[in-house]
Amino acid sequence: MLPNVIILMCMLGHQLRHCSADLCNWTGSGFAAGVDSRIVLQVRLRCTEGSVRWVYPGQALRVVLEPNLSSARRTIVCIKPSPSLRGASVFIERAGELELLVTEGRRPRHQVYCFRADGPHRPAIYLQSGPQSDGAWSRRTMGFRYELLGNRSAAPNVGHRGLQASCRPCNDTELLMAICNSDFVVRGHIKNVSHDSEHQTSLLEVSAVRVYWQRSGVFEHQAAAPGSPRSGHIHTLLQCHVKPGDGEFLFTGSEHFGEAWLGCAPRYKDFLSVYKTAWAARRNSCDFPLD
Repeated sequence: MLPNVIILMCMLGHQLRHCSADLCNWTGSGFAAGVDSRIVLQVRLRCTEGSVRWVYPGQALRVVLEPNLSSARRTIVCIKPSPSLRGASVFIERAGELELLVTEGRRPRHQVYCFRADGPHRPAIYLQSGPQSDGAWSRRTMGFRYELLGNRSAAPNVGHRGLQASCRPCNDTELLMAICNSDFVVRGHIKNVSHDSEHQTSLLEVSAVRVYWQRSGVFEHQAAAPGSPRSGHIHTLLQCHVKPGDGEFLFTGSEHFGEAWLGCAPRYKDFLSVYKTAWAARRNSCDFPLD
């Protein structure tokens, strides 16, 4: 527990002025900090994804993520700070100790930060508001979006700060798992690749031949007609040196905060060879529709 602080609770079933919460999201006020500068407002959220919005931020806010899960434990937490978070620091709490995740004045725009949440304690995020000139704090709003990820093969390859990413091609086992566990599986062509040196990422523009499935609407029809071609964008790391290539690819990966991130992406003909061999030996992890 942090020394010399007063904890105010905001959780389901408890009422606190300037505080409102549902299962996934929280919006609250830091007005209580004007009464006692030691106050830390504590919030408990129950979903695997959602948002936090802190209006008139006070000294500090502690967000504990306690999702009600019937499946395996989620071991990776990702947060995407809002643009208005400048002037604040974000810490993660491990066994009662705070570790700096985002420091004041050093956050690139649109950056996503991830960390592992292994261990017996629930993941907690500690948001500390920086000092402001008189009256300036009352006009501010800050916050972030969060996601809790499982131990999927695609999760460690997001490439955000706090996780080690790999650019090596997937082996056969990883590929067979990716078509079962990925947030999107799409067959298509690479139309263009653009690079962002500031954020150390690359963006693939993909023309889809077939969308097998997707968690959200990353790949959309280019025209209003339902039968029109689909296209979408997939993010990856700049260090992977992705280049446009001829032929069809099978794109798999994960979605984070409405963006697609590349996982396994073999040429489609190579995937067919791997899948058919596994199917013949009854080693395929799931059934995949073949044309």
